[in-house]
Amino acid sequence: MDIAALIAWVITALGGFYMLGTWLSRGGARGGRSRLPVPVVFGHFALAAAGLVVWIVYLIADKDVLAWTAFGLLVPVALLGFAMLARWIPVYRARSAAPAAAGAPSEPAERYFPVPVVAGHGLFAVITVVLVLLTALGIGGS
Repeated sequence: MDIAALIAWVITALGGFYMLGTWLSRGGARGGRSRLPVPVVFGHFALAAAGLVVWIVYLIADKDVLAWTAFGLLVPVALLGFAMLARWIPVYRARSAAPAAAGAPSEPAERYFPVPVVAGHGLFAVITVVLVLLTALGIGGS
C-alpha cells in the first residue's frame, strides 16, 4: 500500500505541476487577475512537495513517525486544495456561462485549467490521502 500511495502521490503531483505551469504562464502570480492567492498556491505546492519527500524517506527508512509526518503534511495540503477549488469553481462557471474573448485582460489565469486535469488531480489527491492514512495506521501493510 505504501508504494501505491507513492504512485498516487506522483500522479497527483503531475496534475499539479501542469496546473501550476498553466497558472504561471498565464500570469497567475502577477497582475492581480487570479482568484487564487499566491501564498495559497505556493503553500499548497511546498507542503505537498515536502510531504512527498518525507514519504520517500519513509519508504526507505520504514519508520512510522515518518508516515504520520507525511500524513500531517497532507492535511493542510488538502485544506489549501479545497480552498483553491472553491475559488476556481466560480471561474469555471463564468467561463461556461459566458465565454470571454480569448486573451481578454480580465481573464484569471486559472480559467485555462482543463476540467479533467482538475478532477483527476482531486481524485488522486483523495486516493493519496486515504492510502497514506491506511499505511500510517498499519492497515494493508507490506
